[in-house]
Amino acid sequence: MNMKSQNSAFKTYFPKVLGYGTVLATLVLLFFFLIYPVGIIVSKAFLGPNGFTLEYFSLLFQNELQTTAIWNSIQLGIATTILATIVALPLSIMTTKFDFPLKGILSALLLIPMIMPPFVGAIGIQRLFARMGSVNQFLLEHNLIVTPIDWLGHSNQFWAVVILEVMHLYPIMYLNLTAALSNVDPSLEEMAGILGAGRFKQFKDIVWPLARPGFFAGAIITFIWALTDLGTPLLIGFHDTMPVRIFNMVTDINQNPVGFALVFIVILMTISFFLISKSALGGKKYEMMAKGHVTESAKKTGFWGKTVIYTSILVVVILSLIPHLGVIITSLSDDWFMTVLPQKWTTEHYAAVLQNSLSSAGIKNSLLLASASTLFDLGLGILIAYAIQRKLVPLANWLDALVMIPLALPGIVLAFGYVVTYDGTFLDPLNNPVYLLIIAYAIRRLPYMVRSATAGLQQMSISLEEASTTFGASKFYTLRKITIPLVAANLIAGSLLCFSYAMLDVSDSLILAMKDRFYPLTKAIYVLFLEQGNGEFLASALGVIAMGILSACILGASLILGKKMGELFRS
Repeated sequence: MNMKSQNSAFKTYFPKVLGYGTVLATLVLLFFFLIYPVGIIVSKAFLGPNGFTLEYFSLLFQNELQTTAIWNSIQLGIATTILATIVALPLSIMTTKFDFPLKGILSALLLIPMIMPPFVGAIGIQRLFARMGSVNQFLLEHNLIVTPIDWLGHSNQFWAVVILEVMHLYPIMYLNLTAALSNVDPSLEEMAGILGAGRFKQFKDIVWPLARPGFFAGAIITFIWALTDLGTPLLIGFHDTMPVRIFNMVTDINQNPVGFALVFIVILMTISFFLISKSALGGKKYEMMAKGHVTESAKKTGFWGKTVIYTSILVVVILSLIPHLGVIITSLSDDWFMTVLPQKWTTEHYAAVLQNSLSSAGIKNSLLLASASTLFDLGLGILIAYAIQRKLVPLANWLDALVMIPLALPGIVLAFGYVVTYDGTFLDPLNNPVYLLIIAYAIRRLPYMVRSATAGLQQMSISLEEASTTFGASKFYTLRKITIPLVAANLIAGSLLCFSYAMLDVSDSLILAMKDRFYPLTKAIYVLFLEQGNGEFLASALGVIAMGILSACILGASLILGKKMGELFRS
């Protein structure tokens, strides 16, 4: 076979090799590190010493502490989703339907809460709202109360967790609703207005049905996140939740198999709520001939309109920044006891963080783990997106759906599954959790990279690739020299999101990292917070450093993707 025929054969078979190779690699990855671990948990929940059994579920539901934890977690998810919708929906309508000065800046401010997980914010809340914290000291000094209010007492811990979750998660709901509302063709509302429909009827019968998929995407992510969040209840002290119960059972797996039943309940809940919500919210499908350009048709606002919009946005931003402010003040405080603000300020805690072996190792470990997982997501994500968008394989939409599964599967389930499945193997997290942490981070953030790369490929004309191959370039050369450079901005944005969320992952880090030399950033923050003495201050300083890293990443992704950033959180 001559060189020319070899090149021709390579050009013919390269797309198939690329497509099927990508599918095979994805299936292998998801089987061993998603399907298999989950399957092991499910099997152990139903298999006892004598075969099939429901005994573990019977023991689970006979235990009042466990049933209380299940009910509390469901309530947390529902309350967080409802309140996040109440906050995000008006804000998304304001920013998409109306034009006002400083709109871009104010819209960006609404994303600030994403720079810090509620896990870290709980440290600031503890300091501000403790029984002898800043808020009570202020109220006592001004004679507004006689005795300190127990803001974080057992009866109030549920709502403390809910509020922290809402302040962190409403941007995800906001991004999805904003992206959905931005795609509604404004001419539909104009025609409805001409035919006599009022504003409320236009929204109810036209805008909402078209934007409902965006709401569903944000709602299901918000609900599952709040339902399965481990860090926030752990630091607030609200231990009667499913994730905290599972976390406490990790070291007692063999002695207490009820943990398998509880993890199965979490899986069952997330899948059930996903299907129920999809059926209820996505039963009817409405489509438009064209997508809207809301920015071009946004209505001008008068004095009172601007006042309402500015007040609403600023109130939400200020309230959502309270945990951040608490963490920053704590990190800079030296002598702070029974006063509204610290009596002395210092930056020594930041220097101590770099000198402390636990915190410095946490930073280095997270940088290494997050970088490795991001590179993995980048390589596999672009190949998956290319195979899906260019239809290199049959049933490409099924591949897309398969890759999105990690969005609906809680991190605590995967982490628990890894501990059970790979116990005693070379991947045993008790010995060295590095490989499992990289894989866990990568799998859970892979959907963000695939969505980001897909968005870039959708915007790129396929005729550019066709022109390249017409002039004799191979598919590989075209992919490397034409396709990837043209979608580079989307890949950078997806990489920033993958990196930032891997840096501040909570569930995988707390469960899989069992030895201090392997602690990632969030595990180091948690352990430092529990230490007596300066632990709280070091944890706060480490939290501020994490906020800075995450801020740069999310700001970069937001600037690149804009309103399309909300599409990354679709499940």
